[in-house]
Amino acid sequence: MLKVTITRREVFKAGGAVACGAVLPLQAHALGQMETAIRRVVGEAEIRKGKVTLDLPPLVENGNTVPLTVSVDSPMTKDNYVKAIHVFNEKNPQANVISAQLSPRAGKAAISTRIRLAGTQKLMAVAEMSDGSYWSDTQEVIVTLAACLEDLI
Repeated sequence: MLKVTITRREVFKAGGAVACGAVLPLQAHALGQMETAIRRVVGEAEIRKGKVTLDLPPLVENGNTVPLTVSVDSPMTKDNYVKAIHVFNEKNPQANVISAQLSPRAGKAAISTRIRLAGTQKLMAVAEMSDGSYWSDTQEVIVTLAACLEDLI
C-alpha cells in the first residue's frame, strides 16, 4: 500500500489556488454583466468620456445607503438637452441601478438618490443626449460593509 504525505503548506497552496479560481470567474462575470446592461441601453453607440459628473463618496462605511448624484453639462434647451441618465454597477444583482428620463422642462440635468452597493466596485453614469450621443463618467467606490449580501450567496 502506498502512503502519501501532504504537508499543511501544500494544503494551503491548493486552497488558495481553488479560491482564486473561484473568484476570477465571478469578477469577469460581474464586468460582463455591467457591459451587457450598458449595451442593452445604448446598443452599439460610442460612449464618450466627459460632460457627465458622477459624484459619490470614494469610501463608504455602509453599502446599504450610498448617496449618489449625477449631473450633466447641458443647456437643457428645446434643441439641446439630456434625454436620459443611466447608472450601472459591477457587482450588485441588478447591473442597471437607475434610469431617469428627462426633457428640456427639467431645467437642469441632474439626479440625486441613495443606492445599495454589494461591496467595492466601479459605477458608470451614462447620459443620452437629444442628438443621439452618449457621454459618461466612471467612479470606483470602496465599501467596508457590503449591502445585498443575501443576493450574492
